[in-house]
Amino acid sequence: MPILDHLWIIPLLPLLGSAINGLLGGKWPNKIVNSVALGATGLSFAFAIEAVREFMQLSPEQIPWVQKYFTWIAAGNFRAGFDLQIDQLTVVMLMVVTGVGFLIHIYSTGYMAHESGYYRFFSYLNLFMFFMLILVMAANYVLLFVGWEGVGLCSYLLIGFYFLRKSASDAGKKAFIVNRIGDFGFMLGMFLLFRTFGTLDFKGVFDAASGPSWGHEAWGQFGTMTIACLLLFMGATGKSAQLPLYVWLPDAMEGPTPVSALIHAATMVTAGVYVVARSHILFVHSETAMVVVAIVGCATAFFAATIGLVQTDIKKVLAYSTVSQLGYMFLACGVGAFSAGIFHLMTHAFFKALLFLAAGSVIHAMGGEQDMRKMGGLRKKIKYTYWTMLVATLAIAGIPPLAGFFSKDAILFSAFRIEGGHPLYAIGLLTALLTSFYMFRLIFLTFFGKPRYDEHHVHVHESPWSMLGPLVILAVLSVIGAWTAAPALWGGTDYFASFLAPIFGTPESVEAMSEAGAHQLEIILAIVAIASALIGLGVAYWLYIRQPGKQEQLAKSMKPVYNTLLNKYYVDELYAAVIIKPLMWISTNVLWKGIDVAGIDGTVNGIASGATSIGDTVRRTQSGNTRSYAVWVVIGALVVIAVIFFWPTSAPVVGMVR
Repeated sequence: MPILDHLWIIPLLPLLGSAINGLLGGKWPNKIVNSVALGATGLSFAFAIEAVREFMQLSPEQIPWVQKYFTWIAAGNFRAGFDLQIDQLTVVMLMVVTGVGFLIHIYSTGYMAHESGYYRFFSYLNLFMFFMLILVMAANYVLLFVGWEGVGLCSYLLIGFYFLRKSASDAGKKAFIVNRIGDFGFMLGMFLLFRTFGTLDFKGVFDAASGPSWGHEAWGQFGTMTIACLLLFMGATGKSAQLPLYVWLPDAMEGPTPVSALIHAATMVTAGVYVVARSHILFVHSETAMVVVAIVGCATAFFAATIGLVQTDIKKVLAYSTVSQLGYMFLACGVGAFSAGIFHLMTHAFFKALLFLAAGSVIHAMGGEQDMRKMGGLRKKIKYTYWTMLVATLAIAGIPPLAGFFSKDAILFSAFRIEGGHPLYAIGLLTALLTSFYMFRLIFLTFFGKPRYDEHHVHVHESPWSMLGPLVILAVLSVIGAWTAAPALWGGTDYFASFLAPIFGTPESVEAMSEAGAHQLEIILAIVAIASALIGLGVAYWLYIRQPGKQEQLAKSMKPVYNTLLNKYYVDELYAAVIIKPLMWISTNVLWKGIDVAGIDGTVNGIASGATSIGDTVRRTQSGNTRSYAVWVVIGALVVIAVIFFWPTSAPVVGMVR
């Protein structure tokens, strides 16, 4: 049975796993829950591999491979079907989602083993896999949006998994609300695309946008294409935590650590990057949209990196690192290097998932402690965790020959070469230096120096192999995961970029530069990038190993800057003062007390009070006195008789009065 004809099997399996565990898992032991959850994701991964194998045998004319299963929505000329597709971009996303997702499911069986709600956790995790697969396999914007909203729902459920803890439930609500802002823009973008092209199928939209009727919209021109792209990017800034909608992601660390690794590092938060890359045919028509994407990505990368310099919670450091690395991906897309952005998306999935899972192993070893100031000296006690986390740190710092070096180098090279891109390159290079510094700061604070915890109460121990196994595999991927681009260093072929070339093509600037010695320039820029990473490492080593008290002196001497970074530029406080508190005041004093209580309730209560008063007045006529009743009966009878006898003569007079 060719899997390409039955692509629906790949997302269906995690959905079945979620349903089975959600309905029956509460009565089962953990082993059966594990079998269902791992079986569903493992089979999905296996079927994805087979689908990719079959895809590689297709001819170029058969790509993208689209399967239309049934019509979901039909209204007039509009059709939205359950249509799935697979092309080169889908292949990359499919392998990242199912492969990394399966490893994190395995890790979770050890990490969550003693948690209550075990079956519920795996039901949510499987449900996330279903929606993420729908998102990356959809052949139209409508079905993509189903996956888009679904992963948002799962994010809310998993961030707030410890719902009895107020900080966790608040973080879940914050993520849900902030993403609704971005999703509103995304929906408007879809509506505009449908109004413009009459369809939301990728093929229909992209074929029409590639036609001669759509020209290039220059900087400052806000035509249909620019507005549509900016609206789609608004959704991407929410989902992928970019300025100004990034504030939910650091708080999302309230969820279990495997959630941070899967949803908030490796897969869901990259959905915005995927949508921009998938819609690249639209974006390249608008210079304004491309510049906005590049500037927002670059600014976010630097902004988040500066905050990461001073964070003390090990997961918060990684959270701001995720925001920063996502900024790199958008920077790549904004300068037209879409394949470099997807390349970094893939390598980031390897080393950032590893970083979060290794952090979870550290937290597990420390009995739940997340403050790096209360760690130290762990490298000899949890050796596997230390070495795997060190590999991931070297990768994200851009040290060759690890994966992060190749993908980050491709982004910086692309930024340097576009017209007016030198400022973007400079900020990106400085961000790389900061990244190296705060990541090695994490390593030195956590694993080096003297223990800063009570060794009599904290019994440090290595994690079980259900947790260490995925760490080792991800460490290997963090080393070799980008070697397909290695031949480009000695003038060979970048096989990853070549694989995605049918989707994104080769930027004209790169083609022109290759003839004028671009390879030599790339080598020079790579050396500069390596030097910046080594400088960051050296400064961190000097401050936290050679002169361990020096950082406190620097913090005191630069107290205003330090406090600003420590308080994350007071962005949350600014949002609270400018947006949340005014909305709360309007909700309380206008909508509730004014409209609801005084208006709606006042009207309803007034009618009720009036009816009560009238009833009370009428009630008093019921005296219970038989003689008074008789008098009223006689009076009523006289009135009726009078009307009967005198109406014929009085009717003309009444008519004249009218």
